[in-house]
Amino acid sequence: MPKLFIFGLGYSAKRIAQRAQSLEWEVVATGSEGKLSFDDADAVRAELSRADAVLSSVPPDRESESDPVLERYGAALGHTWIGYLSSTGVYGDRQGAWVDESSPTGDGRRNARMACDASWMERGARVFRLPGIYGPGRSIFDRIAEGKAKRIDLPGQVFSRVHVDDIAGGVAAALASDAPPGAYNLGDDLPASQNAVVEEACALLGVEPPPLVTLEEANLSPMARGFYAENRRVANLKAKRVLGWRPHYPTYREGLRALLR
Repeated sequence: MPKLFIFGLGYSAKRIAQRAQSLEWEVVATGSEGKLSFDDADAVRAELSRADAVLSSVPPDRESESDPVLERYGAALGHTWIGYLSSTGVYGDRQGAWVDESSPTGDGRRNARMACDASWMERGARVFRLPGIYGPGRSIFDRIAEGKAKRIDLPGQVFSRVHVDDIAGGVAAALASDAPPGAYNLGDDLPASQNAVVEEACALLGVEPPPLVTLEEANLSPMARGFYAENRRVANLKAKRVLGWRPHYPTYREGLRALLR
């Protein structure tokens, strides 16, 4: 049975682990829900030496802006298959234009993420660039239930997004096909405004959508304001062509209906 080592068993990585196990991979991971402590260097290196593939979902360190995995365990990562969960935020603001894996990076607000993305690329990793992630326990339905859903008056503002199960499907496809190193955008087929998602969810619930407000009236956190400061559409054709991947939820509409069920 091949072994997959995962650094950081978070929201998306847990789904990836489940998908890998269904394909008869043994999975060992660090993180609060993993079996290993990231700081137990001897145990981590021992498991890495027995792993066939390695995936990191660990974000950049907030203080140093470096990659914790590469800083501590980079010398032990000589595996043929290495993967890294990155962000489409590396493309920066494109004023609503399409981006693909050949688009330039390095001029957005996430400098640390861009640097880490580049470091993993240099190591020959499969770098999965992810847009807004949603799924069970992390969706607009939860925001509506908490009274935190907002519709913001920003005409032309669009986002790409991806269901967590489609992330797992994309990574699993890359494992199964021994995909070549490089960047892969894993996003759905329909970039859309957040307002459209809110309105669809409210319609499914049979409730009135929240009122339209200005960006200033929305009183967003600095992180959320940064989210709205960028506008782009993320193309997924490379992942479809090279990995043979197809999103099970090609738009937010299918994803929301599945979550409601």
